[in-house]
Amino acid sequence: DSFVHNPSLYDLCEVIKHFKWHMPSFTLSSYRMFQVMRFAVQEINNSSLILPNVSLGYEIFDHCSDKFNFQAILNMISRNGSIQVLRCVNEYLSKVIAVAGPFRSMESMTVAPMFAMNLIPMVNYGSSSSVLSDKWKYPSFLRTTASNKDLIHLIILIIQHFNWNWVAFVSSGDENSQNGLQLFKSKLKDTKICLAYAKELNEMSDHYEILQQLEGLSIEVIIVFAGQSSAVAFIKSAIKHNIHSKVWIAGDSWSLNKNLPRLSGIKAIGTIIGITETVMPLPGFKDFVYLSQTQRNNRPSTCEQTPSRQTCNQACDLCSDVSPEEIIGENPSYSFATYSAIYAMAHALHNLLLCDIKGCSDNVTVYPFMLLRELKRSNFTILNRHIEFDSNGDPTSTSYAIVFWNQSGQAEKVGSYETDPTLDVPFSINNTQIHWYADQVPVARCSPECSEGFAKKIDGLHQCCFQCNVCPGMTYVNYTDDPYSCIDCRKTEWSKPGSTFCTQRSVEYILFTDPIAITLMFSTGVLLALTLAIVILFALNYDKPVVKSAGGPMCFLLLGCLSASSISVFFFFGKPTVTNCVLRYFLFLLFYTVCLGCFAVRSFQIVCIFKMATKFPKIHSWWVKHNGQWWLIAIVFVLQLLLLTTVFTASPPTPVNDMTSYRDQIILKCAMTRTVIMFLLLTIVLVSLCFIFSYMGKDLPKNYNESKAITLYLLFLILTWITFCTASILYHGKYLQLFNAMSVLSSSYSILFCYFLPKCYIIIFQPQKNTQQHFQGIIQRYTQNISSK
Repeated sequence: DSFVHNPSLYDLCEVIKHFKWHMPSFTLSSYRMFQVMRFAVQEINNSSLILPNVSLGYEIFDHCSDKFNFQAILNMISRNGSIQVLRCVNEYLSKVIAVAGPFRSMESMTVAPMFAMNLIPMVNYGSSSSVLSDKWKYPSFLRTTASNKDLIHLIILIIQHFNWNWVAFVSSGDENSQNGLQLFKSKLKDTKICLAYAKELNEMSDHYEILQQLEGLSIEVIIVFAGQSSAVAFIKSAIKHNIHSKVWIAGDSWSLNKNLPRLSGIKAIGTIIGITETVMPLPGFKDFVYLSQTQRNNRPSTCEQTPSRQTCNQACDLCSDVSPEEIIGENPSYSFATYSAIYAMAHALHNLLLCDIKGCSDNVTVYPFMLLRELKRSNFTILNRHIEFDSNGDPTSTSYAIVFWNQSGQAEKVGSYETDPTLDVPFSINNTQIHWYADQVPVARCSPECSEGFAKKIDGLHQCCFQCNVCPGMTYVNYTDDPYSCIDCRKTEWSKPGSTFCTQRSVEYILFTDPIAITLMFSTGVLLALTLAIVILFALNYDKPVVKSAGGPMCFLLLGCLSASSISVFFFFGKPTVTNCVLRYFLFLLFYTVCLGCFAVRSFQIVCIFKMATKFPKIHSWWVKHNGQWWLIAIVFVLQLLLLTTVFTASPPTPVNDMTSYRDQIILKCAMTRTVIMFLLLTIVLVSLCFIFSYMGKDLPKNYNESKAITLYLLFLILTWITFCTASILYHGKYLQLFNAMSVLSSSYSILFCYFLPKCYIIIFQPQKNTQQHFQGIIQRYTQNISSK
C-alpha cells in the first residue's frame, strides 16, 4: 500500500522513499528513519539555497512482501498508469526519477535491476552487501552507507588489535549476513586469525546447541553479524542458558540496540563491543519530532482508510502509539545515511535545474539517467561530513565508531575507524575505556603462543592450533615469514638452539699483532741470531777438534738448513693465502729433512770410522774417497725436493674455511692433502736411521760420541710432534696454527740446545778439551779398552 503526500511543484522532481518493515511487528528503528526522511525533505523544501521555488514530493510505502513490493515498483516506473517498452532513456519519463531505499540488501538486489532498466537512480542508506558494488549488475545503485567490506575489515582490525585468533562467526539467513561471512572468510587468508566456528541463525535454530558447541570449542570471541531480530534472540538465549565470560562483537544492526543493555543478566555474558557508523546529531530533528506529534494529535485520524491498519506512513501515523521520546531515543544507526541520501538527490537536482539564489530553471526536463549521472558526481559537505561516491557507487569515506556496552547500559564510544586512506591513524581504540569481565584483555587463542625460538607444528585442521618445537642449533624461526618452520642458517652464520635469528660467524686467524705471534716471531729471530753466532764461532774454530768432531763443514750446512727451516714460522701468521700456505710447509719439510739427513749421515759416519773401518776396509775406503756423506745428503735433498714439488704442484696446501669445527666461528687455515704422507715417510725413515746409528755408537769415545746428544734431540723432536698431533685431534681452533709454529720452532731449538750449544760451551769455557792431544788420549784409551776385551 502507498500514500501520496505533499505533491511536488514539478512532476519531474518527485523523490521516492522506499521503506520496509513487517507489520504487525512494528520496528521502531525503521519508523525513526521514516521520520528522518520527512525531516530532510522538509529542511530542503524550507531552504532557499538548495532548491529555491522547488518543493520535493515524495511517496512512502511499506512493502511487506514481494506482492506489495512489485506492485509499488511497477507503479513507480510507469507513466500515466502504464509501462511502455523502453526504446531510449531520454524519451521515457517514469512516474519517479529517484528512489531512496530499500533498507535491506536482499530487497535492494531484488528491485535494483527493474530500476536499472530505466536508469532510475537508487540512493540507498542501509543495504551494505558488497555484491551491490558490482556496476555491471546494478548500474544505477548508489549508497550513503558503507559496504560490508569496510565493516568486516574493521572487525578484523579489532581482533588483531587484541591479539585474538580463535573466533566464531554467527550470521543470519539474510543476504547481508551471508555476504559478511563470505567477506570475513576471504579476508582471513591474509591474517593469522582462524574461524573456529560459523553458524547461520534461522527460526528453527537451536540456540542452546549452538552455545554448547561454542563452549566445547573453547571459543571466547563471538562475532554476531546477524539481523537485529536474530541477534537479539541469540543474545537472550545466551543470557537464559547462563553463558558467561565471552567477548561479543556486535554488527551494526544491533550494536546500538536500546533494549538489550537493559536486560537482566546481560552483564554476565561478558563484554560486548559494537561497531556502527559514527552517529551524527541532526540539528532540529528533535523539534521536528515533537512538532509532528503535536500536529498528529490535532488532526483527525485517517486510519480507517487503511484496511486492518496494516500500513504506517505520513497519511496514517496513528497506527502505533509511539511517543516522541521513544522515537528520539531509538537506535540512531543509519539516521545520517538516510539524511544524506535525500540531500544527495537534492544537490543533484540543484545542479540539473541550474539553481542559484534567484531560483531554479523551469525549462529543464530532468530524466532519471541525467539525475544518475549527476549523483555520481556528488561532491558536497553536510554537517561537516563530505559526501562523494566512488566508481562503485560507494561512499569514498565512512566514519565508524567502536562502542563498548558499559556497566550503566550505555554504548560508550571507545574507538574509531575512518575509511579515508589519507588519514595517518585511521584506526584507534582506547583500551583503558573497556572494562573486561576478567579485568584484563581475554585470551582467545586455540593454542598458547610459542616461546621465543620455538616453531609451530599444526595440530589439527586450523593453523591456530599447534604444538611448539624448539628449533635446533644452526637454525632459526622467523615468526613474520613462516612461524611453522625452522630455517637453516647460511654457511657464514650460526645460531643457538631456540633462536629467532642467525648471527654472523666470526672469521678467525692469527694476526701478526697477536701477542703470542709476536713472541714466536721474536723467538725465531733469537734462533736465527744464535745460529749466526754459532756459525761465526765455528768458523773461528774451524780447525779445532770440537768442530771437526761435530761434523766440520757439515755443521755449516746443518746450521744453514736449520735457519732456512725456522723461517717458515713467519708464514703461520696473517690471513692464509696460497703463497704462505705453501711456504710454511715447503721450507720446513725441505730444509729440516736435510737436517735429519745430516744427523743420519753424521751418526753413520762415526760408527763407520770406529767400527766399520776395521771390519769393512774397502767400504770405508770408498766412502772416504768419494765423500759418501755428501752424496747421501744430496740424494736426501733432491728426493725430498722432488717429492715436495710433485705433491705441491698436484695438490698444494690451500686456504680453507673450516665451518664444521665451531658453530660460531669460521677458522681460516691451510689444508694439507693426504699425499703429505709421501714425504713424511722420508722423514720417518731418517729419524729411524738416526736412532739406529746412535744406538750402535753408544760405546764410542766420549768426544766422538754424538749418540746421546742426537738421541736427546730426537726424543725432544718426537715428543714435540706427538704433542702437536694430540692437540690437533682435540683442538681445531685458530690457535692450532700457533701450536704448529711452536712445534717447528721447538724442533729447531732442540737441535741448537742438544747438539750445538754443548760444543759451544766446550769451545768457550773448556778450551783445554778442544785440543788434539786431548782427543788422541781419548782415542788411545778407547783402543786399549777394546783390545783388552
